[in-house]
Amino acid sequence: MKSTQKSKLKKRTLVVVESPAKAKTIEKYLGKSYIVRASMGHLRDLPKSQFGIDVEHDFTPKYINIRGRGDLIKALKKDAKNADKVYLASDPDREGEAIAWHLAYILGINATDDCRIVFNEITKSAIQAAVKAPRPIDLDRVDAQQTRRMLDRIVGYKLSPLLWRKIRKGLSAGRVQSVTVKLICDREKEIQRFVSEEFWTISLKLYKSKSALFVADLTGIDGKKPELHKETEAAAVVQDLEKQDFAVREVKKRQRQRKPAPPFTTSSLQQDAARKLGFTSRKTMMLAQQLYEGVELGRKGPVGLITYMRTDSTRISAGAMQEVRIYIENSFGKEYVPEKPNIYAANKKAQDAHEGIRPTSIDMAPQNLGKYLSRDQMRLYTLIWQRFTASQMKPAVYDTLTVSIAAGERYLCRASGSQLQFAGFTAVYAGTEEKKEKDIVLPALEEKDALSLDETLPQQHFTEPPPRYNEASLVKTLEEKEIGRPSTYAPIIETILARGYVIRAEKHFQPTDLGFVVVDMLEEYFRDIVDVQFTAGLENELDGIAEGKIGKNELLRRFYEPFEETLEKADEAIGHVELPVEVSDVPCELCGRMMVVKQGRYGKFLACPGFPECRNTKPLLKDTGVKCPKCGGSIVERRTKRGRAFYGCKNYPACDYVTWDTPLKENCEKCGSFMLRHNYKNGRALLYCSNDACESRIEHPINQELEKLREKTKSKAAATETKPVLAEKKAKKKAPAKKTVRKAATEKRVKIKAVKKTEEKPKKKKLDSKEG
Repeated sequence: MKSTQKSKLKKRTLVVVESPAKAKTIEKYLGKSYIVRASMGHLRDLPKSQFGIDVEHDFTPKYINIRGRGDLIKALKKDAKNADKVYLASDPDREGEAIAWHLAYILGINATDDCRIVFNEITKSAIQAAVKAPRPIDLDRVDAQQTRRMLDRIVGYKLSPLLWRKIRKGLSAGRVQSVTVKLICDREKEIQRFVSEEFWTISLKLYKSKSALFVADLTGIDGKKPELHKETEAAAVVQDLEKQDFAVREVKKRQRQRKPAPPFTTSSLQQDAARKLGFTSRKTMMLAQQLYEGVELGRKGPVGLITYMRTDSTRISAGAMQEVRIYIENSFGKEYVPEKPNIYAANKKAQDAHEGIRPTSIDMAPQNLGKYLSRDQMRLYTLIWQRFTASQMKPAVYDTLTVSIAAGERYLCRASGSQLQFAGFTAVYAGTEEKKEKDIVLPALEEKDALSLDETLPQQHFTEPPPRYNEASLVKTLEEKEIGRPSTYAPIIETILARGYVIRAEKHFQPTDLGFVVVDMLEEYFRDIVDVQFTAGLENELDGIAEGKIGKNELLRRFYEPFEETLEKADEAIGHVELPVEVSDVPCELCGRMMVVKQGRYGKFLACPGFPECRNTKPLLKDTGVKCPKCGGSIVERRTKRGRAFYGCKNYPACDYVTWDTPLKENCEKCGSFMLRHNYKNGRALLYCSNDACESRIEHPINQELEKLREKTKSKAAATETKPVLAEKKAKKKAPAKKTVRKAATEKRVKIKAVKKTEEKPKKKKLDSKEG
C-alpha cells in the first residue's frame, strides 16, 4: 500500500519558471499533479573574476554556477530527481531560452528532448496549452544569446582595463552603452555649436460683423513666406497691415481622420510611460514584470494581468481580438467597432515572436482593480488597457475648416479651425499626445466676406537648438537606429548613469566631462565600438544566428581579431588622460586644501583633493541670486539623496526656508516679492508670487497644488511616526514568545543533563562497590 502511494507521489511534473511570483500564479492553474519552482533568473554565467572565454579553442565559454545559488540548485536537482517529467518555462525570449539551456545542463536534461514550454500570457488556457505542446530547446536562439553575452564580455573585459590605466579606475566600456553615450555627447555638441537667431511672427484678431473674434496668422508677403528677423521689420509690416482691407479669399471644408495607435511594444510602452507618467524605463519594466507575473486579486489569488512585456510585435491573437470587439460594442456602441479588426503592420526588423502588450482579459477594467494594485501599477495597467482597447476602435473624425484671407494686394493670412465630429478611439485613449485635441471653432465664413481688424499681435521668437534626449526620445532613437534591443534599453540607461558618463538633469540626459573624454578616446582608437551603423549591423547578425543563418564562432572571430589588434596599438599610443579639474574657492575645513568639483551620479559635488588621506565631501551649492524671505541669506539649489533638485537658504540649519519650486529673479508686480516657478510633470510651468499674503495669490491655481503637497507631507510624516510604534508593538508581542522558547529549550537541556548525571552516578557507585 505504501509503495503505491510513493509511486503516485513520484509521478508529478516539475515546471521551472524564473520568478516566485510567476510560480505561485502558474501553480494555481496546473493543479496538484505539478510542482512549480522558481530558478530566480540565471543560475550559470561567465565568471566575474576572469575573462571566461577560451579564444584559442573556438571561443569556448567557461560557465560556472553563480555564487550564492548553491542551495537553490541543490533543491531544484532534488525536485527534478523525484519528478516524472521536467518542463523548463523560462521567459519566451532569447535570454529565457538561454536560461532554459543552462537549467537543462544543471538538471541533467537533454536539450533536444521535449522539455521546453513557452507562453505569452499567464492565464489558465495559455498555461494548459503550453504544457500540452512541449518542444526541444531552440539552440540557435541560445547561440544568439551566448554570442551577445560573449561580445559584451570581450568589449567589457578587454577595453575597460584600458580605460582604468589611461583615465581612472572604476570605468567601463560596453558594446551598446558606449554608442548610447556617444549619441548624448553628439547632441550636446550640436547644442553648444548652435547659434540662436531672432525671428518674428504676426497674428491678427479679426471679426465679421456681429461675429466673435477669431485669430489668423500672417502666412505670405508678396507670395513668399514671411521672413521677419528684427522688431523694426515686424513693426513696419504691422503698420502696413493696419491700413489694409481684409476679405475672405477661400474657404476649405473637409473631414480629417485620426487613427488609433497600435498596441504597445516594449519600446512604445517605455516611451509613453515616460511622456505621460514620468516613469523611467527601469521603473516601467519593473512594474510591467509585476503585472505580467501576477497580482493578488483577493479570492481569485494571483492573476497575470498583461501579456509578456518584452516584445517588438503589435500582433494580437484572434481570441483577444474577438473579446475586445465585443467589449467595445457593449460599452460604447456598435458605431465604435470597425467593420474589420484593425491589423497593424509589423516593423521590418521585428522578430514577431510574441503578441503586442495587452491585458490578459479585457473584462478586467482598471476601475475594478483599484483596491488590489499600487498607485504606479494602476497607472501603468490603465495605460496598457486603454491603448489596447483604443487600438481596436474606429478613428476619431474631425470637421476642419481652413480660411485664406487676403489683406490688400500684398498679404495673405490663414485661420484654421477643427471640431470633433465623432470621438472614436479618443473616447478611451488620448493618443500618443499628452492631451486630447481641443476644438477650435471659427465663425460661419463665406468667400468674399469682408472682415475687420481688431488687433495685431506681433511676437518675438528665437530659433532653438535640438532638445537634449529625455527618457522617451532616447529610447525612440535607440529603436530607430537599431542599437540594442528594447529589453536592453532600461539597463543601458541605468549603466551610463551609474558610471557617471551622463547625468539626468530636469528629466534630460547631459554628458559629463568624463563622458566626453571616454567617447573622444573611443572614437579615435575604437571607431567601430561607438559607430551607430556597426552596432546596428551587429544586432542584425545576432538575429541571423537566432535564425540559423550565421555561425556563432564565425561572427565572434570576425569581431575579435581586428579588435584585439586595435587594442594593442591603442595601449601603446594612448598616454594617461587627465580629466579637467575645477578648483573651487571653498577650503576643506579638515585639512585646509581648496576643494575641487567632482561629478557623481546625481550631479556635481565638492570633494577634498587630498583623497584618500582626506575624504571630506560637501554638496555644491548653486546660488540662485535670490534672497531668503526669512533671514535675507542667499537661496541655493540643493539635491536630495535621489538627485531631485530643491531650494533652501544657505544659512541652514539656522534658517529652515525650503521650497521645491524654482526661485526667479523677477519680482511680483503687486507686492515686489520674488516669483517662483512650479513645474508640472508634463513640462507645463506655473509662475506665482512667493508671498502667501500677496493679492495676486487670491484664487491662484497654485494654492491647490501647495495644499496637496502639504497634505502629502503630513501623511508621510504620520506614516513614519506610526511605523516605529507598530514595530515596538510587534517587538513586544514577539519578545516574550522568543524568551519562552529559549527558556523552554534551556530548561529542557538542563533536565536532560540532570537525568544523564543521575543515571551515571548510580553506575559509578555500583562500580565502586564491585571494586571494593
